[in-house]
This record gives sequence, C-alpha cells and structure tokens, in this order.
Amino acid sequence: MTGGDGGGGVTAAPPLDWKFSQVFGERTAGEEVQEVDIISAIEFDKSGDHLATGDRGGRVVLFERTDTKEHGGSRKDLEKTDYPSSRHPEFRYKTEFQSHEPEFDYLKSLEIEEKINKIKWCQTANGALFLLSTNDKTIKFWKVQEKKIKKIADLNLDPVKAVGNGSIASSSVSSVNNLLHTGNGEYTDKSYTSLNKDFSSSGAIQSLRLPVVVTSNETSLVARCRRVYAHAHDYHINSISNNSDGETFISADDLRINLWNLEISNQSFNIVDVKPANMEDLTEVITSAEFHPTHCNTLAYSSSKGSIRLIDLRQSALCDRHSKLFEEQESPGSRSFFTEIIASISDIKFARDGRYLLSRDYMTLKLWDINMDSGPVSTFQVHEHLRPRLCDLYENDSIFDKFECCLSGDGQRVATGSYSNLFRVFGSSPASTEATTLEASKNPMRRQVQTPSRSLSSSITRVVRRGGESPGNDINGSSFDFTTKLLHLAWHPTENSIACAAANSLYMYYA
Repeated sequence: MTGGDGGGGVTAAPPLDWKFSQVFGERTAGEEVQEVDIISAIEFDKSGDHLATGDRGGRVVLFERTDTKEHGGSRKDLEKTDYPSSRHPEFRYKTEFQSHEPEFDYLKSLEIEEKINKIKWCQTANGALFLLSTNDKTIKFWKVQEKKIKKIADLNLDPVKAVGNGSIASSSVSSVNNLLHTGNGEYTDKSYTSLNKDFSSSGAIQSLRLPVVVTSNETSLVARCRRVYAHAHDYHINSISNNSDGETFISADDLRINLWNLEISNQSFNIVDVKPANMEDLTEVITSAEFHPTHCNTLAYSSSKGSIRLIDLRQSALCDRHSKLFEEQESPGSRSFFTEIIASISDIKFARDGRYLLSRDYMTLKLWDINMDSGPVSTFQVHEHLRPRLCDLYENDSIFDKFECCLSGDGQRVATGSYSNLFRVFGSSPASTEATTLEASKNPMRRQVQTPSRSLSSSITRVVRRGGESPGNDINGSSFDFTTKLLHLAWHPTENSIACAAANSLYMYYA
C-alpha cells in the first residue's frame, strides 16, 4: 500500500484504463432471469488461476484460467518471451456441482434456503482443488479432482473360436438321468461334468472374455463432498474465512463466531459470543468476519454499529475482549433516523499484506491501518448522491442491501458495487484522486457517473416519492435503478482484473 507510511508526498499511480474481457451467462434483451440463477458469491483462489461462483440455486460453478496454459514451456523460455503489458487473464468454464439443497428445520418450522452465501478456496493438494461453501446453516468441504474414466471391455464370446458351444448347450439339458449317485449319498450333475470335458477338450474356454476394466486417457472432473459442518449456528451464517495455518477456519453468524478444524466436522469452538443474557438488551450484531492473511492468531469482525474489532486468539479461549477497536466518531448534530442503518458494515477485507483493512457500509468505503485505531486513513464516498433519497431506499428495503468490497493485490486500489449494475474503483494512496465508475456490461465506460467524493453541503430534502424502486435520477441527472444492483465482486490476487456479478451474468474486466 503505497502512501500508507509516507503520507501525501508519494506520487499516486495514474488511473487505470479498464476494458471488457469476458462474460459468462450473458442475458439476451428481454430475457427473464430465474431467481435460482442469480449469482450470490464470487471468489478467486490464491494463485488467481481458478474462480468460483455460487448462486441462489445452491450451485457452485468453477472457472479455470486458460492464457497461462497456452504459453507453456520451461521457465527459461518464458523469461525470454516478451509478453505485452495488455495480456490479461482469460478463463473458461471448468465444472459445476450442486453444493446445497433446500432443507426444512422441523424443530423450528424454518425453511433453509439453498442459496450459497460464501465460498472460500482452501490449499490445493495432489492436483485436487478444495473449497468451502456455505448456505445459511451448513458449511461443506468439497474436493474437485480430475479422474481418468474407466471403461469395461467387450464381454461377448469370440464367434470364431466358440465351435463347441452348440454341443455344449444341447448336452446340458438337465434330466434325472444326468444326476450321478456318489458313494456318500450325494448327487452330482452329469451335465456339469460333461460341460467341463467339452470345454477342456475343445479349447472353447479360451474364447470366453471375462470383465476387464480398462482405464482410458479421457478424464472427467469429479466433485465430492468430504465433510459437512452442521448444527453449530442458531442464526444465519454471514461469513466463513480460512486461517493461514491451512488447518482451521471460522464461521460467523449474527451473534457468534465458531472456530473449526477442517478435519473435524462434529466439533467447533465458540470464540466470540455477543449474545446478551436478555435479548432485549441486544444493540448490535456481527455482520462479517475474516482471518488475518498471515497471522494465524488474529482475526477481525465488523458490527451493525459500524465498528471493527481485532481479536487475538492467544489472549483467551473466549475472545469477549478485543485487542483493538476501529470506529469513526459520529459528528455532532448529524444523527438522524437512518444514521445507525447506513453505518452498518456489510463487508470487511484484509489487504494482502495484512497491514490494511477495508470496510464497506451503505454510503462509503473506509480504509483502516491496523496500527492506527483513531480513525480510517481514507474514506471513499460511494452513495453520497443517494443521501436525499434515504426515505425511498428505506421504504423499498434497498437501504439494507449488503455490498461487498475488494482490494487489488498490490493494495493500490479498492473497489465496490452500486446500483444500476455499476461498480466503482478508487485509488487508495493518499495522493490519488482516482475514482472510476464502470458498468457491468460489454462497454464498461458507457456511463461515467461523476458522483461527488465529498459530502454534500446542501440540506437533506425530506421528499418521499412512492415507487422508489423504479429508475430515477441522481443529482448529476444520471439514471439509476434500485432493482439492478452489483453486490458481489472480486479482484484478481496478482493482476488488475475484476470479476463481478450482475444478476446471473459474470463479467470480467482488465486494465
């Protein structure tokens, strides 16, 4: 993260020029989107060679990178090759599988949706891919591996060699005379003994082909559920996160965070519990949680009050006390009915080096330095132009939409989604003025919405418009639509490439 230590003296990188790369599941004009096909989770693996998406129908779809495989060869050859700087990741469909099915909790009379809430990649081993997926209640550990297809060879008899088959068949007619009496009172089948003689004498036994399993060169991808981590959450799971130790992970719901071992599915440890003795005293809930990328003992979780807590697992078994608290002080006189709703943090992400933490609330993106808990080092205005319409947003429940955020691998930029299938990219260094608005379409620069980066000085108008979910206009005269929202996006870990979900379509861009 350039500029994090040195302040404003560092020159910012020039704004990126984003271009369309690929789209999967593109809709035709007027095509109706099925609810089950809407993408609900996106995640790159650590190498950036694989991408996973989950949808509301409980399916997980995997994509693999193709441009690296095409430029194969030894390392020496690769170093000699002069690739143009515009070379960008290209992906292709790999496989898909049904991760979760709809369930019904008979004890609580509660329907459990199959919708995938989160996907996290685990460490690869022996050429197999491993990942965690979760719906509201159950986490599953999947192994995806290429296996060679096994075929069974032909089983029919060779007609050329099977000369004695006619006589064998005719001589094997059972009758009372065919039963031979033995000395001990038992009977043996005469036809059986004659059959053996015919086979051994004619050599026809050699023409009988026994079942033989042959492994072909063809391969197929097989997804197998290795473990199911269930019955540990009373409330809906909002986050899962892998630990850097490669052995454990956490799952978080509204009131608790549990620590699991990947190898043990029937036991977890409750490490955070914010449930009060009396539920009437409940003032905030957990909204997101994530492990530190390199320190296996550190994790952060956010709350509906706009605060982020950093906890150290070495302090105690139940981490009811945080080691650091990150929150921005409310400016006096600015409190309104919507203040607490729009302060709720919907997503947090650590930068790759673990030094910075990015959070998304309804109105803004905030970048925090984990060594400085006095306030965010940068605040990026995302929805400030919607402040006059908070009443409309509250009436149609859009104010409760949970937008995700992401950071580039080098920490130079941050990104998040908005309405009308727009997403915004900001330069994160203090000297940067980069604030690009892009649309999830084949022409991402088609609509450049210049939303202000600072708070508006004008007073909030309390005009309540009915039908707020229909397209309207923001302060710049640009139309926006509350029904089309870009909630989920992910940044490639090593390159300037973004994958984002617009309903059932997966768009990819590069710079």
